[in-house]
This record gives sequence, structure tokens and C-alpha cells, in this order.
Amino acid sequence: MDNTAHISYDATDRSYFSLLKKEIHNLVTGAGFSATKTGEVDLIISEITSNLVKHGGGGEILFKINKEGDNAVAEIIAIDNGKGMADAGKMVQDGVSTTNTLGHGLGSMKRLADTFQVYSLKDWGTIILCRVYKKPLPPFTKKPIVDVRSVNVPKPGEKFCGDGYASMSYPGRTQIFLADGLGHGEEAHNAVAKAVACLPQYKDEAPCEIMRNLHKDVKRTRGLVGTMIAYEHAEKKWRICGIGNIATKIQTAGVSKSYLAYNGIVGMNIPTTLNEQIVSAERGQIIIMCSDGIKSHWDVQKYAGIQKYDLSILAAAIYKDFARRTDDMSVLVSRVNVTT
Repeated sequence: MDNTAHISYDATDRSYFSLLKKEIHNLVTGAGFSATKTGEVDLIISEITSNLVKHGGGGEILFKINKEGDNAVAEIIAIDNGKGMADAGKMVQDGVSTTNTLGHGLGSMKRLADTFQVYSLKDWGTIILCRVYKKPLPPFTKKPIVDVRSVNVPKPGEKFCGDGYASMSYPGRTQIFLADGLGHGEEAHNAVAKAVACLPQYKDEAPCEIMRNLHKDVKRTRGLVGTMIAYEHAEKKWRICGIGNIATKIQTAGVSKSYLAYNGIVGMNIPTTLNEQIVSAERGQIIIMCSDGIKSHWDVQKYAGIQKYDLSILAAAIYKDFARRTDDMSVLVSRVNVTT
């Protein structure tokens, strides 16, 4: 469960950059990345910190090493509140710059990263996403039936993130779970970790039954709030059941609908009767889930064209604008890749 949380680095003070680079370097080498791959991450971090200072007035770097199947991936998300770029695609070309520099930064990142995207809006800022995989990716990688991406960040000053998620794909079904342990810190983290560890044994259960079972499983922990979503592949339907203040919105063709969860705390008190909401999947539809470390009233429509990008870009945009920074913070975004 630790690998679902990002580490947040303040990239506003140049004097801190050498420590930031060293820490990320040690995380990558510690995960067993080759010297070549580690060097690629080092160069990306150098370019990102330079860009943040030159063009964004400083910003924030989110970093994590995650598992994707039998591979590991170093994910880097850079966020700034600068002037933004009118044509981010043009800026990626070598030799193009908004200042009097050579303009090689974004082009270098694109060449070094296995995944590279830039999203920017004028007078809003910029988000840069880079992923470097431990093992080479095959030339043709089949997309999962359901894409799931997240931004999970601990409360500032905390080592452990009390929010966590799990995404599990089984024959005929994909299950997605986002939870927020009560409070924050290690005990909140342990409550969510316990729930996540129990999930595989309920792979054939309905979301409501899964929540009832988790209620029993985490009784000796601090407790948590959480929402379980199951996507039924053959039926092309989402089944949703949530307890507590995880905000869930279903975005389809410019229309946003909120799912109302039940009051309660998993592990302490939950309603006797639980029913699930069933939603038909549609092309372009996304489901967004947020813990209460994210302010409400966010609106995907304010981010022009963002649904064309990797889902981590949207998660980072919501985090950028609506993170409370007084609690653990999580944004999880899901989308079905194929619908008829």
C-alpha cells in the first residue's frame, strides 16, 4: 500500500534542489533500477527543477515508485502556478523557449521518459507528467479495460499517508477502492492497509457486501471511510457503494453527477441496509473520487481539453487547485477504455 502514495517536494528554493535530487536518486536505485534508468530519472529531475524556477516561479514535484503488473515505474509530476503556455506542444520542440535559454528542457524530458505529457493553461500554470519504467516496455502494450490513476499525498509533515487505494482486475470485473483512515499518520495508514489486504478474498462479492465484510475486518483498527466501485466488463456497468465522506462524481459528456455515500465509519458503525448505485458505462465517461483532503466544488469543465490527456494529469489538476494541505489528500480517476 505504501507504493500508492506520492512524496511531495517543494521546488521553490534552489538551495533545496541538491537534497531533492539526491533523495529521489536514492529511491530509484533502492528500487533496483539500472544505472542507465536511474540516470534518466536524474536528468529529468534536473530539467524539471530548472524549468520550475525559470518558467513557473517554483512549484511542487510529486514522486512515487509504483508497480504496474510485473514492472516498476518511477512517476514524476511537476506542478506550478506560473503563467502557463499558450502552445505546450510547440514548447516541447528543442530550441523553442519562452525565455532566452536554449529551450532544450521539455524536449530532453520527452526523449528520456517512457511517458511524457505537458498540460498548460494561460495564467493557470503547467503540469508535467513523466514516467520511467524499470524494464523496457514492449512495442505494443494492450491497454487495461479500465484505466485507473491517482494522486495520493500525505498531510504535510507526515511520513505515512492515511489515504490509500487499490485497483484489481479479475476475469469479468475490475474493482476500485479508495479509502481514508480516520485522522492521519501511521494509524490511519494501517487501517486502510488492513482493508486493502483483505480485498482479494472478496473479488466475487457485490460492492455492498464487500463494504460489510471490510467493516468486520477493520474493527480492531482506527476505522476508515471508503467507496468501492466494481466495473462489470460484460454488462458494461459500474456498481458503487460508499460509506463516509469520499466524494464521487461521474462525468459524462459535460454532465457531472455526484454519488451520495452512506453516513458511517467502516469498522465502527455502518447502516444496516446498504444499496448500490448502478451506472451504465458510456464512451468518454470518467469517475473521479476524492478524499476530504480535497475541497469540494471542483469542476472538470474548467480544464479545457484535459480529458484527452493521461488521467494522472486530471488528478494532479484537481489536487493543484483544491488540496486543503491540512490532511491527507487523494484524487483517483477511472475510465473505461472500450465501450460499445
